[in-house]
Amino acid sequence: MIQFRDTELENQRLELTSKIEHYYLGHHLTLRNCTLVIGVPANALTIARTRLIDCTIEVKKGLKHFSWEGVSLRGCRFTGVLTGCDFGRWPDSEDGGIEDCDFTSAQLEGCRFVGCDASTLRFPSWPCFTVLDPARRSRELAVLPWPGQLGVVVSTFSKYPPSTAAVTFSAPKLAKEFGTTEDAIRAALEQLDGVKL
Repeated sequence: MIQFRDTELENQRLELTSKIEHYYLGHHLTLRNCTLVIGVPANALTIARTRLIDCTIEVKKGLKHFSWEGVSLRGCRFTGVLTGCDFGRWPDSEDGGIEDCDFTSAQLEGCRFVGCDASTLRFPSWPCFTVLDPARRSRELAVLPWPGQLGVVVSTFSKYPPSTAAVTFSAPKLAKEFGTTEDAIRAALEQLDGVKL
């Protein structure tokens, strides 16, 4: 195991790319103006009680189902593909949060942002799209006519934590999985408020 903890690093490049190691970032680690290169799967990475400030996070091979819960992210920029990742502060947690982060150069597929102010975040544009306040609006959204089987995805919004501020999807991935087209998804979304295309 390779650990980074109980310290503050500034203007460093951390490459987490070894296939034979588990990387542990935290407790009480602060990275400031650093570049964090993630080239390992979620099961080879733990980040807990860590603060990333004005960092660049480069996801090299796609990061799936990784929780950034307990990680404080401020002013960070993400690149690469993130699937099913969760960001922010959960209702029962004292650690973590996200603000002023930029995902415009990333591809997000089913990523949730919880317990945060989504207006401080920059989301990727179409063919990704972001639904604001999905849990609070779950009933309203569930009754709408969705193309293909997309209603299946929308029905899961009611199971999200109530403080979920946003969720971002990839239209090409949803179109392929749920039997519709990107154009049909966009046409449905353009009828709605609270969606960022």
